[in-house]
Amino acid sequence: MAQLADAFARPIEYLRISVTDKCNLRCVYCMPEGGLPWLRRDEILSYEEIAQIVEASASVGVRSIRLTGGEPLLRRHLERLVSMLARVPGIEDLALSTNGLLLEEQLEGLVAAGLRRVNISLDTLRPDRFESIARRPGLDRVLASIEAAIARGLEPVKINCVVMRGRNDDEVAEFAELSRRLPVAVRFIEAMPVLEYAQAQREEYVCADEVLASIRRIADLEPVDGPRGNGPARYFAFPGAPGTIGVITPLSHDYCDRCNRIRLTADGRLRLCLFGNHHVDLRTLLRAGATREEIAATLARSMAIKPERHHLRLGEPASRMRALSEIGG
Repeated sequence: MAQLADAFARPIEYLRISVTDKCNLRCVYCMPEGGLPWLRRDEILSYEEIAQIVEASASVGVRSIRLTGGEPLLRRHLERLVSMLARVPGIEDLALSTNGLLLEEQLEGLVAAGLRRVNISLDTLRPDRFESIARRPGLDRVLASIEAAIARGLEPVKINCVVMRGRNDDEVAEFAELSRRLPVAVRFIEAMPVLEYAQAQREEYVCADEVLASIRRIADLEPVDGPRGNGPARYFAFPGAPGTIGVITPLSHDYCDRCNRIRLTADGRLRLCLFGNHHVDLRTLLRAGATREEIAATLARSMAIKPERHHLRLGEPASRMRALSEIGG
């Protein structure tokens, strides 16, 4: 079997799939309060079309799938897609990124269908701040979902926190302490210049090195191997803690040299870099009746336009994205 690889000899084993562009939050760093122009229903890939692309991807070496959005749990009967993908030969890991509002009520069905891991976005532990950052209530539901995922035995449960100066940077220690109480991976993500947040990012950006220095004032941190997954985080742990602490550094220390991922948008475009505009239209190919072999061949050819690195700069807007938390694997 051929292994998908780009022009820089990086093996591509990880496919992130946006199943919807819609979200039930309006986080300040991610989406305007009024939302975005949503895709029409006929523009969005069906579950069967997604499965076709995953089958083709698996045939050329993709082994890990992550379902994202928007908020993926807004897509009806997501467990049906999970079940379809879990049965694809060659797929070894099936994960979900979510804001957690709907996870607790859907968790049993998703796990029974084959979900193995979950990332939950959470930027504050304080209810008033949650509403300020997300522009919607719901902290209690997110915390309940984290507890339910741990109780159900999903491993690892990752908590993604975007750190913003003046909004939640004074909670870094509280988040880090979660790793001493719970078997979770708490990951701190540098705020990035996306959408209308680009200008505010200049003032709110906190470098991951500063985050780690703040945590080390609590206690010593030891570098450790990260939990199972495909993300770019560097991991640390308090001695004897059941959980870990990670930092994801798209600006201060980019990780492009080890990029192993591609992304499928909800409307069927294969994006070769999460922060760029390089893409291939797979939806048109699918709806014209392409075979699995033809899709696989298109995937292989698309590697020629995967860029060597992104070019994010502090305060300069990147291409429009639906969710900053998507970068965490």
